[in-house]
Amino acid sequence: MLEVVDLEKNFGGIKAVDGCSLKVEQGSITGLIGPNGAGKTTLFNLITGFYEPDGGKIWFNGEIISGLSPHKIARRALTRTFQIPRELKEMTVLENLMVVPENQVGERIWNSFFRPGVVRRQERELRDEALEVLEFVELIDLANEYAKNLSSGQKKLLELARTLMAEPKMILLDEPGAGVNPTLMKKLTRNIENLRQRGKTFFLIEHDMDLIMNLCDTVIVMNKGRQLAEGTPDEIKKNESVLEAYLGGR
Repeated sequence: MLEVVDLEKNFGGIKAVDGCSLKVEQGSITGLIGPNGAGKTTLFNLITGFYEPDGGKIWFNGEIISGLSPHKIARRALTRTFQIPRELKEMTVLENLMVVPENQVGERIWNSFFRPGVVRRQERELRDEALEVLEFVELIDLANEYAKNLSSGQKKLLELARTLMAEPKMILLDEPGAGVNPTLMKKLTRNIENLRQRGKTFFLIEHDMDLIMNLCDTVIVMNKGRQLAEGTPDEIKKNESVLEAYLGGR
């Protein structure tokens, strides 16, 4: 579903991504691990259009997406979350979801005057869809709470909920477990597993090895800007190169 070929990104004299190549299979939960500075988040930024690559290609569903802007990539049903949640702080949880779908009728000011019935009908439909998503991620009780008042873990769930409103085929999660308490982590993990059963594909960066080893089908290891190893969680645990580069040896 996703293929990265010889991808490169330089920042001055630093090669953040150095000829990286990898694949993510449709319907999988694939983990991306590696030491700090390995290039993981830079890779996600390249895939989702926040950075333009200096070399290489990115394919998604058979189409080259490298160099496209973030909104054009999102329209191709490839969405992401961030290490630090980017919620719309002064809007409610429900409103954070309702603004996500593109090409809303009410975005054109004249429609509010000349087609108010159409605007209201679409808003009702979006509200119902957003409430259904909030029910799914177990944030329904906070629908009318301002997003700025959520805990770190709740904001991670909100990030996931917002991506779902974009109807993605593939979701990139950047450290979904960071700052999340064990109870909310179980909810997040359960949501990811349930969404995979609904046909979603996940590619996630995570430093929580228990989460990676228990959740992922495939684990890819990055080091110094390129892929170091790939395999099942059990294979990665036993890989000598990974133990040396990432886990510090035996």
